[in-house]
Amino acid sequence: MNKDWGEGIEPPDFTTKEEVRGMIDDAIRRHNRNAGMISTFVGFFILGLFSEGLLRLIGVIPPLLPWLQIKL
Repeated sequence: MNKDWGEGIEPPDFTTKEEVRGMIDDAIRRHNRNAGMISTFVGFFILGLFSEGLLRLIGVIPPLLPWLQIKL
């Protein structure tokens, strides 16, 4: 009864250690690229806000709202 068990059935395709290592390396590379791009955009945005606030503080740019006067 059990002598023909499993005959004609292909074994499942197992993932090798090298394939797993390659998939992990690709995922880490993609994560680092995406995180770097996001950090760059956030950094430029924060730098722009800082510059705009500094220029408003020293009076180069007029205040956005008339009642919002920044005094030193």
